Amino acid sequence: MRDTPYLAVDEQLLEANLVAMAEHARQHGLALRPHAKTHKTPEIARRQLAHGAVGLTVATVGEAEVFADAGFDDLFIAYPVWAEGPRAQRLHDLAGRVRLRVGADSVAAIGMLARAAAGDGHPVPLAVMVEVDSGHHRSGIEPARAAEVAAAALEQGLAVDGVFTFPGHSYDSDAADRAAADEQAALRVARDALLGVGIPCPVVSGGSTPSAGASRGDVLTELRPGVYAFYDAQQWELGTVGHGRIALTAVATVVSLRGDRVVVDAGSKILSPDRPAYASGHGRLPAQPGARVVALSEHHATIVWPANAALPALGERVRIAPNHVCTAINLVDELVVERRGAETSVWVVAARGRNT
Repeated sequence: MRDTPYLAVDEQLLEANLVAMAEHARQHGLALRPHAKTHKTPEIARRQLAHGAVGLTVATVGEAEVFADAGFDDLFIAYPVWAEGPRAQRLHDLAGRVRLRVGADSVAAIGMLARAAAGDGHPVPLAVMVEVDSGHHRSGIEPARAAEVAAAALEQGLAVDGVFTFPGHSYDSDAADRAAADEQAALRVARDALLGVGIPCPVVSGGSTPSAGASRGDVLTELRPGVYAFYDAQQWELGTVGHGRIALTAVATVVSLRGDRVVVDAGSKILSPDRPAYASGHGRLPAQPGARVVALSEHHATIVWPANAALPALGERVRIAPNHVCTAINLVDELVVERRGAETSVWVVAARGRNT
């Protein structure tokens, strides 16, 4: 018996989730480029490509290095990379061995990327995707100004593959359809800005797990969801999926009982402390939907058990879906893979902590 706490993957649910998103992308004429920052695990990425993904999205140069080392050769760093210091050389080395796209949302960033690609007299090919803001108001240039960044990239010898955005405001109650519409509108403006000055725009990339169901191919050409591989308590509470689709849980042991309060040994160091404003707790229990994780310490989770359900016994194991699966996975070295409740293998979280 494995010591708790640990993160367990239901292999059958994982596979069903991968198949469903791949089929959704195909039905709507979209290339699927899943965001690997969610799972950070080559075994899962291989399954995504086997189901038709065209390549991977990552968040950092470090993540890209890990997946390149594992044999993946078409990578998109969907982030406005600031290429100076050691990162510039790492980016240059990476672009010399894989097909690499990098995000940018300023002319200044383009200059840094161009110098990195030029290297020390040994230039390598590097493609840019111009990031635009579609309503999340984080990074991204105004859509109408996308051609400024694209033109600067071409002038400095970089390829321009197209435009992208992240509709992150889909992570709010009843916001998915609105965020998808905002995304389409912003990307249409950005695409047309490039075309209007004679710059081709073959790739128009967007998508998030909450908004993926509303994503269509009339403007978009590429979809980049990440959480869909597992789903999590956030997606359950947002209504993206029901609890029966959640493929990753933290397995924990009941260590203390007090009335209707159940304390287990899975705290913030495995569930992560993420709790959006709309969340009803610090995680959810798929097998006991009425339960709520009301408090989280480093090594304790306090669960209020529903009055109409029998309390678990001391030493009994329960499973908690983290609020945010991406941050939970970044806390562990490995994922325990199960089929019908029995452990079948262990997958190393190879890109864990590769934050630079």
